[in-house]
Amino acid sequence: MTPDVFAPARLGPITLRNRVIKAATFEGRTPDALATDELIEFHREFAAGGVGMTTVAYCAVSPEGRTDRHQIWMRPEAVPGLRKLTDAVHTEGAAASAQLGHAGPVANAASNRLPAVAPGRLFSPLGMARTIRPDAAEIARIVEAHANAARLAEDAGFDCVEMHFGHNYLISSFLSPLLNRRNDGYGRSLANRARLAREVAAAVHDAVGGRLAITAKLNMDDGVVGGLRPAESVQVARWLEADGTLDALELTAGSSLLNPMYLFTGDAPRREFAAAFPNPLRLGMRAGGRFFLREYPFHEAYLLETAREFRRQLTMPLILLGGITCRETMNLAMTEGFEFVAMARALLREPDLLRRIGADRTTTSKCTHCNKCMPTIYSTTKCVLA
Repeated sequence: MTPDVFAPARLGPITLRNRVIKAATFEGRTPDALATDELIEFHREFAAGGVGMTTVAYCAVSPEGRTDRHQIWMRPEAVPGLRKLTDAVHTEGAAASAQLGHAGPVANAASNRLPAVAPGRLFSPLGMARTIRPDAAEIARIVEAHANAARLAEDAGFDCVEMHFGHNYLISSFLSPLLNRRNDGYGRSLANRARLAREVAAAVHDAVGGRLAITAKLNMDDGVVGGLRPAESVQVARWLEADGTLDALELTAGSSLLNPMYLFTGDAPRREFAAAFPNPLRLGMRAGGRFFLREYPFHEAYLLETAREFRRQLTMPLILLGGITCRETMNLAMTEGFEFVAMARALLREPDLLRRIGADRTTTSKCTHCNKCMPTIYSTTKCVLA
């Protein structure tokens, strides 16, 4: 029987009022790396708009794990503000998830004033410096940082934690055969490249499993030559399923480091991105933006074709992301065997879209997929057309 997307659903140890999740999108509302009233209102509005759960992004597990210094990193000082946020979301009847992760080579070392971390020594144009290669002790510290961040998320009242295994952030970069050229137990073979993801998932499960729902955002395809492809990603997902450390996987794609538009599809806002960056990145974006921000045509459920193979080979709950904007597409996801759907850009345009779809199934999104919301993460994330 096909589930009703608007009916309550179990996600591990918690129950959501429906099967729609507000996907993580960095909010640009944490100038001091702490929750603000603006961040709280941002998520309260999605909760009031009817989503089953809203995801706070991005909560770094350590200070060098932020993409820049304005992002929250999980420490005791962050808990009171995040508790206000989860209280506000719960008052509106929704659940709250904290996206936990380490940005790895996507981190701006110049902004963080800390070296960025990657599987090996790579030059990062974000911080105009080489990354550092963590040894076994440093990797163990990062694993434990994920577990500690999950405990702090529980203290802050979150119902769920989502681990970031995508977009060539640290764990995704270890999965990538292009970025991970290590010759130790964390490199070369797929089993070794997947080791960090499995260790992090196990540590988080040991810390909060059974009390909080635990999900992971996993790249199906990096979208770059030599990167992680679906055949390898399916095997990683099968290992994670066998480990029993996750309650669901959210399937994603693309590389924030090398090919971000592979996830977003639609228009490539190159001019707006260039204007958001300081020099020399602004000049670099103007000169090479067409290579970095490639255009992929938008269509509803654009990740579904790739995600079907994951659905065929896995029994665990899966969250379908990408081009979910209307009731028809939500129903398609349910028919195809996905337990949840995740939305982002359409909700930026209309935070109450889900409530209106529930009232009138013919409601359509006003999102034009212009993607001009993407560069606003460097100021205050918003739909520029709303």
